[in-house]
Amino acid sequence: MHDVGAEKHPGRLLGWLVFVLALALLAYASRLAGGETPDDIAYRYSSSVAALVQYGLMLGILLLIARGLPRRKLFALRAPAAWGRAIGLVVLGLLSIYAAAYVYERALSLFGDWSLTKEQGLVPEGWDSSRAGAFVAFFLVVTVVAPVVEELTYRGLGISLLLPWGVALSVVVSALLFGAAHGLIVAFPVLAFFGLANGVIRVRTDSIYPPMLLHATFNGIALIAAVSGA
Repeated sequence: MHDVGAEKHPGRLLGWLVFVLALALLAYASRLAGGETPDDIAYRYSSSVAALVQYGLMLGILLLIARGLPRRKLFALRAPAAWGRAIGLVVLGLLSIYAAAYVYERALSLFGDWSLTKEQGLVPEGWDSSRAGAFVAFFLVVTVVAPVVEELTYRGLGISLLLPWGVALSVVVSALLFGAAHGLIVAFPVLAFFGLANGVIRVRTDSIYPPMLLHATFNGIALIAAVSGA
């Protein structure tokens, strides 16, 4: 059922681990350096261009790590056996993520005014019709490019390389590294849970497409809710 069965690729796994750990270290180093994210990042064309360059480099490194192996198999680029069941798992995954985030935010509220969305700073606080073009570009990057590349990184290549060491290990490790890659502290538990839910869906469906769908839907809802004032 699973991508690479019992076949282990320790050299490639090491390469992937170095890559994703480097992403996490860079993210946390940037945050600890004190650089502030502009409030209007979603309304700047430069944000979308920078993100495209970043994701292009990430995809290139992934392909380099996977060189010589069957990429469709390694990245789980295959349709799930039953799309109806897959969609059901996606809906269940989304609901579980929202529920976990709600419970976590309620717990955080006992210790002060904490905001999970403001920590990352990517979600706009309202709609600016005069900069609609830049927002559309940003929306497409966040709901199409980011979910595709990030899912290929963690639930695609990552889980496939980790699977020979155990299904649970592959899901948990990829989820923790996904959470760390965002460089956040307060929101880390929710991001890790997000990765955990998507990892389970990836393993249960044996396909990368349902996790991409969940990721894209989650990001899209967050952006639409932000600009609509919901």
